[in-house]
Amino acid sequence: MTTNGWAGDALLAGIVLLGSSVQWLTGMGFALVSVPALILLLGPAQGVVLANCAAGAICIVGLAGGWRRVRPHAMLPLCAAAACTVPARTWMTRQLPEPWLLLVMGGLVTAAVLLVMRGARLPALRGKRGAVVAGAAGGFMNSAAGVGGPPVSLYALNAGWTVREFVPNAMFYGVVVNTFSVASNGAPELSGTRWALVVAAMGAGGLIGRGLASRTPEKRARLLVLSLALAGGVTAVTKGLWGL
Repeated sequence: MTTNGWAGDALLAGIVLLGSSVQWLTGMGFALVSVPALILLLGPAQGVVLANCAAGAICIVGLAGGWRRVRPHAMLPLCAAAACTVPARTWMTRQLPEPWLLLVMGGLVTAAVLLVMRGARLPALRGKRGAVVAGAAGGFMNSAAGVGGPPVSLYALNAGWTVREFVPNAMFYGVVVNTFSVASNGAPELSGTRWALVVAAMGAGGLIGRGLASRTPEKRARLLVLSLALAGGVTAVTKGLWGL
């Protein structure tokens, strides 16, 4: 896939624009939609750390209006467990060649999407133990594949949270886990032009997503996000298999 020149810049901006739009449209989805495309465009390492930076920034903005609804007693075990598993990505990146990284990351995205689509109810994701399991899985997946939301979504589903309860807590978790991930993995190595495009695309995506939010049924928007994420995950797996 093209990574240099105006075509690569335009593609990068388009990916970030789409991811930001669906994040503001549904309250989740930036990483699910953008990570498979970003790792194909920039490579596994740079694609994931860019997704960490962008998703973390979006969560900070999104949390500004809902931080009072965050549940500290529920978030503490989730975030603490995530902090313990984030460094595993650094080790994995050094051990595996790129085709295997694509396989692992694409496989994690695909499996997570399928579980969320099924609305899986798992006894292991209930109570404090469930919070630790979901946080640990989310921390590893966020650092390794840029996608830490699905385990937290499954935890919230099994805990019986409403959408109103889930969104601010998911935003808080996103801020924390993406901060850990960037601290562990570093910032993406982008040119000044590409950084400017990423910031502009995030802003434009926010405006588009907010504009569409009142016109798009929640179920349809959620299905769109998961379908795009599933297609991207399968594509990453296919590219990894092709490179073996």
